[in-house]
Amino acid sequence: MEVLHMTSRKRETYEVKMEASLLWECALGIAAITNSRLIDTLEKSKASWDKLKKSLSRPLLTDLEFVEKNNTWKSLLLLLHQREFRTLPEFISYIDDLEDEKFKYHCIPYIGLKFQECRILASKGDVPSRNRLKEQSDDNPYYPGYIEFISTTNVHNLKMHLKSVMTRWYEEVISTELETLSGILTRDKQSKKEMSGKLNPEALVEWATGGITYLPEPAVHTVLLIPQTIYRPWNVEGDVEGVKVFYYPVANESVYPDDKDMPNYFLVQKHKALGDDARLRMVKLLKRSERTLQEITNELGMGKSTVHHHLKILRSARLVDIQDGKYRLKENAIGSLSKELVKYLMD
Repeated sequence: MEVLHMTSRKRETYEVKMEASLLWECALGIAAITNSRLIDTLEKSKASWDKLKKSLSRPLLTDLEFVEKNNTWKSLLLLLHQREFRTLPEFISYIDDLEDEKFKYHCIPYIGLKFQECRILASKGDVPSRNRLKEQSDDNPYYPGYIEFISTTNVHNLKMHLKSVMTRWYEEVISTELETLSGILTRDKQSKKEMSGKLNPEALVEWATGGITYLPEPAVHTVLLIPQTIYRPWNVEGDVEGVKVFYYPVANESVYPDDKDMPNYFLVQKHKALGDDARLRMVKLLKRSERTLQEITNELGMGKSTVHHHLKILRSARLVDIQDGKYRLKENAIGSLSKELVKYLMD
């Protein structure tokens, strides 16, 4: 069916904002060390994590056991999103001053605009609203239990716990490398700001996160980019009212500033992936339209295992994605490649 476009209005997109703070790094570190299922996949070796654990005080280890049991790292992140905190004492004071209902409301996760009333009522102790939130989030492995915990816990005790674990982690872990971490986060935020004037919002998010394609969605007007070192190479996604959050892994050049010629990891991988005539043919093929593995195999006249191997390289370089069994070209990644190269050469 033909469609006549009678409007000149462009497709709406989101605004990209950037924040960097050691407090985010602190809360994410608490989250990482208590995530036993993921910790072996992080860039930091298991031996390093084990060594770190042995160096921690008994009170901090007790706090971390409570975090692991009740996922209170989520409370820390949600509270940190309520305003821009410059120092740890400022954050601690904010927690102290929050009224009980407001505190619980902020700690209950945002699961969608239409469930905001349930979130308000659950923070007031309404059991049906709490149960509805749990039902709506049952696809998340820990949300239902976390919502139950936040809704029924003693606020004073939870505040004491959050202040204790945040303060102890900051003093025992963050402060030992304060200057180094601060420099890394500041450099990476500045790097992303410099690119923000050269890329559209969607391309910027894809470049900063190393390949995440995030399209505009209803009720989300802002994407917040927060650099982190602790979860490298993973991106961590979050949602707050009207905002999609990406705690993204900092780039290599931010970690190793003394090596002035250190290229971005994905810049290297993209050029390696494109340095092959078969893969370039695939990129051009997918530029025309998305295709299944079999369709690509048929059109290029190559063996399926060979095509699959090349597609795997293109996917690992974040140039190609797969959805519903069809491969598609990530055009923002291709479009921003020349700008990334120019930035690297001119820096």
